Amino acid sequence: MIRVTFLYPKTDESTFDMDYYTSTHMPMLAAALGDDCQSWGADKITSGPYEAIGWALVSSAEAFGAAMTEKGAEVRADVANYTNVRPDVVMGDVVR
Repeated sequence: MIRVTFLYPKTDESTFDMDYYTSTHMPMLAAALGDDCQSWGADKITSGPYEAIGWALVSSAEAFGAAMTEKGAEVRADVANYTNVRPDVVMGDVVR
């Protein structure tokens, strides 16, 4: 299992619509991943260099890659509906 984490930088010009992110965008990502999405979540950050963090637990890196090859363009195009910044994406193996 892997965790894919989306880190949204906070700047003086950045905007972020958490309601849209949690009600529309992340469910869209989960649907694109299908049964390979074990769970997902989002955090509104109150300190530090990020505005928000989203994450998804996915069965494997291969499954994530296949889903993004098939439906990634639609998911990426939706980013403009909730933020004006590009997220940093981090992927890692879940150890525990």
